[in-house]
Amino acid sequence: MSEANWYVVHTYSGYENKVKANIEKTIENRHLEDQILEVRVPMQDVVEMKNGARKQVQKKMFPGYVLIHMIMNDDTWYVVRNTRGVTGFVGPGSKPVPLTEEEMRPLGIQAENIVVDFQEGDAVVVTGGAWKDTAGVIQSINLPKQVVTINVELFGRETPVEIGFAEVKKM
Repeated sequence: MSEANWYVVHTYSGYENKVKANIEKTIENRHLEDQILEVRVPMQDVVEMKNGARKQVQKKMFPGYVLIHMIMNDDTWYVVRNTRGVTGFVGPGSKPVPLTEEEMRPLGIQAENIVVDFQEGDAVVVTGGAWKDTAGVIQSINLPKQVVTINVELFGRETPVEIGFAEVKKM
């Protein structure tokens, strides 16, 4: 199996978030979670002056573009290329070119890999986020996405929840 890389997809202007949502829905429907790992519309904080008041807003860093972390193969290429709103991959001709480490660094996207000391079946407690102080048992570990799936009790039922490695510690 080949390695996942970041690719840039060109979209119609203003369709970036819709393309992101459509690709994520297709990933879920076709069970491509292990091949298309992440879809991002890079945002940056900008201070605007309106009517004499300073206002901090988020703007797209690259209008008309979406970044996708994926393993390039015929299936993933087809899914992304044929998503409504996508005009094509960025690269010469029809061959997509992955972004290099140097190109990714200024975007602040390349997350460091967290090494974990727990495994499936271990009891853990959530240390941050919406599920803070919730205890659960690890059902699965997804190393590429850096998340664990734990079962938490919600409305009297066991419900699977994905939690990032950084927000979980062993009990």
